[in-house]
Amino acid sequence: MDRSGKEGVSSGQVAYESTARQRRSARIGSKLSDGREYDNEAKLKSTQARINADSRSLLSDVETVVAPIVFTILGFATRMYRIGISDIVTWDEAHFGKFGSHYLKREFYFDVHPPLGKMLVGLSGYLCGYNGSFEFKSGDHYPPELNYTFMRIFNATFGALCVPVAYYTAKALKFSTLSCWLVALMVTFENSYATISRFILLDSMLMLFTFTTFMGLAKFHTFKSAPFSKDWWLWMTFTGVSIGCAASVKLVGLMTMGLVGIYTIHDLWEKFADLRMPVRIYIKHWIARSICLILVPFIIYVISFKIHFMILVNSGPGDAQMSSLFQANLRGSDLTRGPVDVALGSQVTIKNMGYGGGLLHSHVQTYPEGSEQQQITCYHHKDTNNNWLLYPSWSEPDFKPGVGIVRKIKSGDILRLVHQNTGRNLHSHQISAPITKDQNEVSCYGNITIGDEKDHWMVEVVKDSRYSDKYVHTLTSTLRFKHPELGCYLRAANVNLPQWGFKQIEVTCDKNNNLRDKFTYWNIEEHVNEQLPPGNSKAYKSPFFEDFIHLNVAMLTSNNALVPDPDKQDDLASRPWQWPLLNVGLRMCGWGRDTVKYYLLGNPINVWGSTASIALFFIISFVYLCRYQRTYEDFTSTEFSHYIYSGMYPALGWILHYVPFVLMARVTYVHHYLPALYFAILTLGFLFDFATARIPSIARYFLYIIAYSSIIGVFWLFSPISFGMTGDHRDYAYLNWLNTWTI
Repeated sequence: MDRSGKEGVSSGQVAYESTARQRRSARIGSKLSDGREYDNEAKLKSTQARINADSRSLLSDVETVVAPIVFTILGFATRMYRIGISDIVTWDEAHFGKFGSHYLKREFYFDVHPPLGKMLVGLSGYLCGYNGSFEFKSGDHYPPELNYTFMRIFNATFGALCVPVAYYTAKALKFSTLSCWLVALMVTFENSYATISRFILLDSMLMLFTFTTFMGLAKFHTFKSAPFSKDWWLWMTFTGVSIGCAASVKLVGLMTMGLVGIYTIHDLWEKFADLRMPVRIYIKHWIARSICLILVPFIIYVISFKIHFMILVNSGPGDAQMSSLFQANLRGSDLTRGPVDVALGSQVTIKNMGYGGGLLHSHVQTYPEGSEQQQITCYHHKDTNNNWLLYPSWSEPDFKPGVGIVRKIKSGDILRLVHQNTGRNLHSHQISAPITKDQNEVSCYGNITIGDEKDHWMVEVVKDSRYSDKYVHTLTSTLRFKHPELGCYLRAANVNLPQWGFKQIEVTCDKNNNLRDKFTYWNIEEHVNEQLPPGNSKAYKSPFFEDFIHLNVAMLTSNNALVPDPDKQDDLASRPWQWPLLNVGLRMCGWGRDTVKYYLLGNPINVWGSTASIALFFIISFVYLCRYQRTYEDFTSTEFSHYIYSGMYPALGWILHYVPFVLMARVTYVHHYLPALYFAILTLGFLFDFATARIPSIARYFLYIIAYSSIIGVFWLFSPISFGMTGDHRDYAYLNWLNTWTI
């Protein structure tokens, strides 16, 4: 090929390669351009995601502040609206208002509940200038000088504060925001809570401390991974304080302590399996929980009684429930006026020294079986049927009280105890006691001139807190009364007789010579003998812890005696099975046309819904348990932990606050279900959250809106029963959804 041809080929090749390079450059440029656009788009999406996340975080922060404020305002509104419209003593205001009056007058009284709640009632009266003079008789109108509205507002504050506590508890349990609102709305618009919080009662206080206990437990659990940190200690101590306050208002507050105890055992058992944890740290966990969850509540409980004793320094209607030495230290007590030495012819009352013991008592009624002779009991109220005359044995039939030389009684003397009002002799025989069949019956028999050797009792001085001789002394001598014929000892344990014995304590003659049995210990309490000089009040002291134990045993004994009476119709009482079904309500006052009427009944949506959730939760749990046994894995470890601590523990709280009432024999009322209802509400909140977590957002919002609307709407429909019904009760017959309701 010639030169020109070669040059043409070379020139064409150069043009081709140039075009190829341009195409490659264009493609590379296009790719670079696409990459830059992609990067820009990715950056834009990332920026948008951060903005959305920041927005959600901001909204969450705002919700955490605004929502509890709104719910708290609603809580106060539902508890305090028209709170002073009724000016009559309503339901148990007759009891707790009167107890508040005793604190203001500093008079000692007795009640089956611990003192903290009643001291707070007294404080509300003090703050509004009440002097304690009103008697709080049921149905009476409040006098103008008593600001009962302020006292009710004071109590209602506890009920209103339950609402934000419920909200924060749901937050601590890691419920969704929608579910937290659901729980808060259910507590806010619960008719029974709104009703019972507006009166001078203990229930709103009990509920608040129950709520704070579980909130403290939930918050404490969130710091499980940071043991011994400042917040860990704070919330565990807060939980212990709340337990102490709940138990110091009503003993059923101990049910909440049971829930905390189960959680604590569960937690410590898990830590026991952690082989990486040093033994020293594990022991430290035990010590920390023992201090905060056992010692702290106990200290608060004891302090409430210490303050109770410090305030009530005057003699009052509850003296007889306490030991004789305690009574002797009360201002205005007659006990210290009695002579120190006890002699034949003395008129005395005889106190059983067992915890919760009463005064030896008799009345004209006879035993319906056995000897059918006059009954002997122990009684906690002072009256003349507690008075006994000390006579010598039948070997001295001509004895006349107040005549001749004073003969002091000493250990080993044999005498007769003659009931002053009926003139009959304290007597025992080989007939089984009415309740405690392995012991002998004690009765009253004969009179001052007619009797036999089975009327004789030998006095034994066990000890004396002040004197070293063997003579019997008022208040300080611990005595036993032995029956010489039968060899048994006069005894009064805390066993209540049936209604025919007026629920008083059974007195028996115990065949066992148990020197350590305090129920066979007695002391002389009141003592009258004009032949002897009066006593010295400075001689008598009563240790605090003995008084503390004595009062608590008396509380438990009296509480156990509150059993249904088959001979009486109690229209206010109800059975525990009726509460979760909302089968019955409670009329809190008279039902006349001119009376503002209140009916204690739960919001049907809340009660029926929460009851269904309890049943459904345990069904679902059983299904998951069966699937677990079949090696299905339905939960991650995090999801399982949430299911247990946020679902199972509220359900367990319901069991612990409900089942004991099913098992106990005492009389029960609708308001006993209110703490259990709260745990059922939490269970419903968890289950609603659990069931709607995986459905589309629109459907989820729709279901929550229906729930919110139903709760508020039904509350408003039933609001007259909470805010007060005026006029003819038949105008509200449309609220009787069930034929067992008596609105």
